[in-house]
Amino acid sequence: MPEQTTHDWTTLSVGLVLTAKREILAEDIAAFGELVGDQGQHHLPGAERTMAHGLLTASLATRIGGELDFIARRMGWEFLRPVWEGDTITAEVTVRSLREARSGTGVEFDIVILNQDGEAVLRGECSGVIRHDPEPGSAPGSAPTAATGTATGAAPDPVGH
Repeated sequence: MPEQTTHDWTTLSVGLVLTAKREILAEDIAAFGELVGDQGQHHLPGAERTMAHGLLTASLATRIGGELDFIARRMGWEFLRPVWEGDTITAEVTVRSLREARSGTGVEFDIVILNQDGEAVLRGECSGVIRHDPEPGSAPGSAPTAATGTATGAAPDPVGH
């Protein structure tokens, strides 16, 4: 089962590192390939090792975004190394900036995904917004913003999710 830290938009600060971890299984690769229609030979069982789809690897970072109710507006990825069936990958998503936005809190993230050997397999960045309901009594269209500042360390160890 994937591991993930627990955060919501109110706990974010610039420099905070959020993490999620999972093992890539043959079933994950097959299901992703079926879903997106990518049946390239390198993604199919039968080879010595089955390579995970790059966007399957990147999707680990989107688990963190989902927990935050983050709506991505822009994503960019650099695929550095293949991820293989049986690899355990960890997404480290660092809050680069926070700002007030009309619809909530604007956020920019830096992303690195590491394999079980600590090697970066993917780097990326993402920006978007975390929408949240106005506080009771606030004017329509106004929304609270997350605290800004810097975090000196990573988030607590991941817990089962």
